Order: sequence, then structure tokens, then C-alpha cells
Amino acid sequence: MDFKIKRLKLLNALSKTTKAVSIRSPLPVLTGIKFDLQENCLILTGSDSDITIQTRIEKDENLIINQTGGVVLNSRYILDIVRKIDSDEISIHTIDGALTRISGSNSKFDLNGTDILDYPRIDLSKTGTKVLLNSLILKDIISQTKFAASDKENKPILTGINFKATNHQLECTATDSYRLAKKIVSLDEDVTFNITIPQKSLDEISKIIESDEMIEMYVSDRKVLYVFNNNIIQTRLIDGSFPDTNRLIPDSFNYELDLDTHYLLNAIDRVSLLTNEQNNIIKLDMDPDKIVLSSYMQEIGSVEEILDNAFYKGEPLSISFSSKYANDAIRAFNEPKIKILFTGEMKPFIIKDYEKDDVIQLVLPVRTF
Repeated sequence: MDFKIKRLKLLNALSKTTKAVSIRSPLPVLTGIKFDLQENCLILTGSDSDITIQTRIEKDENLIINQTGGVVLNSRYILDIVRKIDSDEISIHTIDGALTRISGSNSKFDLNGTDILDYPRIDLSKTGTKVLLNSLILKDIISQTKFAASDKENKPILTGINFKATNHQLECTATDSYRLAKKIVSLDEDVTFNITIPQKSLDEISKIIESDEMIEMYVSDRKVLYVFNNNIIQTRLIDGSFPDTNRLIPDSFNYELDLDTHYLLNAIDRVSLLTNEQNNIIKLDMDPDKIVLSSYMQEIGSVEEILDNAFYKGEPLSISFSSKYANDAIRAFNEPKIKILFTGEMKPFIIKDYEKDDVIQLVLPVRTF
């Protein structure tokens, strides 16, 4: 293997593929990045068996190929070398077996690699149900739902985001049993599937999306493949049935609070100042004449804020909830105004955009004495 490449071009590709690599992998070869230099391109692959990221660099003025071949290089060291080497162009070639020389204008590194044949074969074929999805819509889906997924492994299915397609519609849902986030988007294709993708894998995919483009999504029984802009990302699916969350979402409401998104976020921030991570409960007291947000901790003190820029419809109502959960839910909206819909004091409440219904956030209240 022997090639010359622009440093920033290689750095960008390595930054993507290393996102799939785990330094704690039980298979030592998977702590590396596979370099596969072909006649017309360089293909970089990183994987931890849960997620695989492959990036392709085409042969052009940025990539000069002298001799094809391949090697697996430790992801941490090769990324650091390429990041810190002081040169616009880098030469990389294997010297003896898997020993690889990386050189710039004044620097030379010899890095021990692994034979490319030792890298496990990963099937990245485009099989399964095909769906076209705009990259920015996928990014929105992930950002508007991921925070509601569970971080506890005792219920693995809840650590993912559920993608359910039917009747030209895709419902994406995450829940940890205490809150729920749902995003609904329209599909051109009339396809049917119900899969749950690990939240961590989707988070890495979101970081790789750089521009507004169409993504090809291939859904199979055990994996899903994303293809876009010289990148192929494959992630395993979580086994099991995702709970039917539609029955948790009320369809009629007796109370409604309308207000500005940033105004409420700032108020929650101030009222949360006298709470802590273990006990971040705040209280909302509402009637048509006065709306008050407050918190009280016996060992710290209390705070009260009147929301005079809010509009409330309904009988008097008091409800307590986690300021963190409410804050996460409200931040998911990119619109200036939201509405909060209630059915009762100890019933889940819904947060929606003031005009659209494509994003639904549900938060469970907390009993306070």
C-alpha cells in the first residue's frame, strides 16, 4: 500500500470512521481502522460490531495512489498523528508486512499495523426495505427524541429509538418510562416496518451528517444501513418489542397553557437554581388570573416566579414535575411558541408546538407532599 493524500481530507474521513471504534473491543483488530486502498479510491472502515462506519475517498487531485493494498491501523494513534502532523500533504505506505510509515514535510512515524485479512468481514450490502429520508429531517428526528431514551441497560429496548413506518408515515419514539418524545414525518414510500435502533448509534450518525441531502435507508430484520455522500453506516437493531406508547398519549385535554418557548426555558432555569440533580422538582400553579412557577427545598430555600407572559385556559390546576425533563422536552422545539396540555393533577402532560403536531413531548408529573 502506497499513497499520498491531503491531510484535511484524510482527517475528515478518519474523524467519521473512528466514531464507530471502541477502544474496549474484545477483538483487538476492531480497535483499528481498516485502510483498503483500491485502484480508484481509499476506503476506511471502523466498527465495534454494533455500528460500522465506512467512508470512501475517491482518487483525484487530493489522493494519489501509487500501489494498492491494505492495513489495519490503531484508530487512536493514526487519528492523533494525522491531526497533529505539520504538513498539508501526507504520504502513507507499508514498509514491511503491516509496519506502516506516515510522513509529512518534517515528520516521520512508523506505526505497527495488523494484516487486513485479520479484519472481520462485514456485510454492507444494500438489502431490505428501502426508504429515502432527508438528512436534515433525520438529524431532527434524532435531536428531538434521543434525550428521552433510557440510559439503563436493565430494559435494553428502551435504550433505543423506535422507528415505525406505516401508511406513508414514520413515527419515531423514545421513552424511559418517565417521559416520552415522538417525532412524526411523512414518507414518499408506502412501507411497513417496526424497528428499534440504539440511541448511541443514531447519535453518531447525526454527528456525521454535514449537508442537506437524501439518505438511502435499508431496513432488514437485524440491521439498518444508511448510505449518503460516500458514507455507509450500518447499525444493529435492538431485539424485542417496543412498548405501544400511543395509549399513553391523551387525546383530550381540560387545560392549556400557551407561552413563548425561550421565556419558559429561562423561567425554568431560574426556578431550578435552588434545586439539585437528585431533587430537581418544580411546581406550576395555574389559574386564569395568575400562573406561578416555583421550587422549594427545605435545606436550601425557595423561589417563585410569576409567568405574566403566559395564557392559561381551564380551571385552577397545580402540577409538579422534573425541571430537567421539562427543560429537555421544551428544547426539542425549534419554534418560538409552544402549548402545554394537561388532563389532571397526576396525569401525564403533553408539550407541542403551538401550530404543528409533528413533535409530541410527554412528561409524567411527580407527587409532592
